[in-house]
Amino acid sequence: MTKINDFETLRRSPLTEGMSDEQCRLLVGISTSRVLKNEEVLIAEGRIDNSFHVILEGSLAVTKDTGGGDWVTLTVLRTGDLAGALGFVDGRPHSATLRAAGEAVVCSFERDKLEGLLDVDPWVVYRVMQAIVHSVHNILTRMNAQYVEMTNYITKQHGRY
Repeated sequence: MTKINDFETLRRSPLTEGMSDEQCRLLVGISTSRVLKNEEVLIAEGRIDNSFHVILEGSLAVTKDTGGGDWVTLTVLRTGDLAGALGFVDGRPHSATLRAAGEAVVCSFERDKLEGLLDVDPWVVYRVMQAIVHSVHNILTRMNAQYVEMTNYITKQHGRY
């Protein structure tokens, strides 16, 4: 597993694209990292929190409660993806639960600490927001492709079943 709070690890993540080493160090200084065990919940469906997470290593299953303690996996977030970004931005309850799919390492950022960087280096905050939009767009694109693939399979269209 990856060393936690390692500058080099965060530096290689998509979150810090377009940032200087100094800006990346500012982010490392406000982050907390941890290792999640298999199926450990990072974000619970219906809960509100003020943080987002970078998956440094491993993957997280985006799951939806189907009732009676059962859940279904909607998609899987991978190393480099951001998790909880929409809830971080809009402050609304999370629409799904994120749980580790095997062991995973995440680096977390809280809203108040990130906002504290606005006076220090507003470009860091701008770059983080760009990374959030980019990550959400990539995840949505993957989910759309999975949906089309599933629909083709169910309806037996386009010879892809």
